[in-house]
Amino acid sequence: MSSVEPIAARILVVRGQRVLLDADLAALYGVSVKRLNEQLRRNLGRFPSDFVFRLTKQEGARLRSQSATSSWGGRRYAPYAFTEHGALMAATVLNSARAVEVSVYVVRAFVRLRDTLAAHRDLSKRLDELEARLQRKIGAHDRAIGEILDAIRRLMAPPEPPRRRGIGFVRER
Repeated sequence: MSSVEPIAARILVVRGQRVLLDADLAALYGVSVKRLNEQLRRNLGRFPSDFVFRLTKQEGARLRSQSATSSWGGRRYAPYAFTEHGALMAATVLNSARAVEVSVYVVRAFVRLRDTLAAHRDLSKRLDELEARLQRKIGAHDRAIGEILDAIRRLMAPPEPPRRRGIGFVRER
């Protein structure tokens, strides 16, 4: 394993958390899903709910509908979702050379994804600020253009004819 891109591509967002499904994590660590889940069950104390959780039927169905083929295939049980810390803990309980080696790349993939999302948030904030500045300037320009158009309309209006005074003396009443 020499790159984090294939790992980052497998990271999903479920329940607002970035996770790797058990089948993907098992493939990365070079073990069967059965062996990974077996180690999970044997070491439940090392896997609190913020490290790993089982997907609901609805979440599983949603994942299947998002891709043409299921990444976790037909299974009796819903897959487990491992957060960054859960994926790292899985490497320690599997205790294989490949799992330890790949866990470094898994962590790097999570970090890269987090950095990318942070960069997008910063970019989004800057775009919002730019849009607000443009709206203010456009508003000021719209007012100025409106005033110019009003002045042109006043200049284009024919002048009122001067009032003619009658000849002679006009007495006020």
